[in-house]
Amino acid sequence: MALSTYQEIEELFTTGISEEYLGEDVKLVEHMLQCADLARESGASDELIVAALLHDIGHLLVDDAVTSHNEGHDAHHDIVGAQWVAERFPESISEPVRLHVAAKRYLVSIDPAYRAKLSEASIHTLNLQGGEMTAAECEEFLAIPGAKEGISLRIWDDLGKVRDKPTSKLADFKAVVSRFDAHN
Repeated sequence: MALSTYQEIEELFTTGISEEYLGEDVKLVEHMLQCADLARESGASDELIVAALLHDIGHLLVDDAVTSHNEGHDAHHDIVGAQWVAERFPESISEPVRLHVAAKRYLVSIDPAYRAKLSEASIHTLNLQGGEMTAAECEEFLAIPGAKEGISLRIWDDLGKVRDKPTSKLADFKAVVSRFDAHN
């Protein structure tokens, strides 16, 4: 019998790579759960809560993401993750996942104080991901449906990097994940 999407997520969240988070001082799954909690605490839509929970799932899907990162290559976890999410959930969930890296580039471009809030690891990946946007790229980004949600997700992404912070469990999100699962 095929796994449900929730079971697929559960399996991915318990892989060995889920312990790594590319230079950050927090485990990857811990980070994603913190982001989902932050989304829920802010009163975000259920779709955006699921997007926050899954925004970095691409890191779990990319072959040897840690080596790529350490060798200075962008493995495009946003694109890989968004494709995986889009096969299982509506666009209202997959688009913020796809846009959360572009949102970082956008925020750095429009707010010099934002860059100062980024972790060293996030600045490193920013440079791998294309750095600041031009004014025209900023305008193009804002015109994309879901850009606002991508920006919200990005802000939670930056805040969700606290080692050993108590979080919800993955099981706490099972009902909302299952409600939007295209395979149900």
